Amino acid sequence: MPPDPKPPPVYRLEGVQKRYGSGDAAVFALRGVDFTVEPGELIVLLGPSGSGKSTLLNILGGLDRPTEGHAWFNDIDLASATDARITQFRRDNVGFVFQFYNLIASLTARENVELVTEVAHDPMPAADALALVGLESRADHFPSQLSGGEQQRVAIARAIAKRPHVLLCDEPTGALDVATGIRVLEALVRVNRELATTTLLITHNADIAQIGDRVVRFADGMIRGIERNATRRDPKDLHW
Repeated sequence: MPPDPKPPPVYRLEGVQKRYGSGDAAVFALRGVDFTVEPGELIVLLGPSGSGKSTLLNILGGLDRPTEGHAWFNDIDLASATDARITQFRRDNVGFVFQFYNLIASLTARENVELVTEVAHDPMPAADALALVGLESRADHFPSQLSGGEQQRVAIARAIAKRPHVLLCDEPTGALDVATGIRVLEALVRVNRELATTTLLITHNADIAQIGDRVVRFADGMIRGIERNATRRDPKDLHW
């Protein structure tokens, strides 16, 4: 029997630019990005602040649109889709994890996760999402009773509870110490491996790049290089 055909990319970007202003005052956040993301990959976007990583992630998540070029998610062109279609795309397909946790202080960990499950089409139980990030025993605690790393793992559980196709993480360990950051990375790797959730993770920390399938290096709004890791390192083996 012939081998199964390779599945199409989750994302396909062609000539993506993001420009603010015009003429001599124009500032380019992205300067023509061509890039594909395969299903189930864990990709690390690496580069200094201001290099275009977050702008790219915002376009992939439907939070922003390119000034020029095309950014497809499956058959949806995120550059030209209607606002209603983009809203549906974010709701049905994307989970976000940011540097700051954005938990509601008056709700428990379980209740914070349940906020997402109430609007998702096929959510996982909040308890299952918390178990995936190792917080089943902390479900009834409020954010003020949780450490920073635990709060970030609640944010990850909230993001994955709606079973998103992609998980977009912007500096998820940026506000954490090394040991706590490693616990957060372990949670992200587990979600990627056990749920096959396509994951893109922004960092400026070159050591973290070792956990990904591929590393995309950004500078000055452009991709300067793409490398494939021969093996993915376990987060617990990282040191920075």
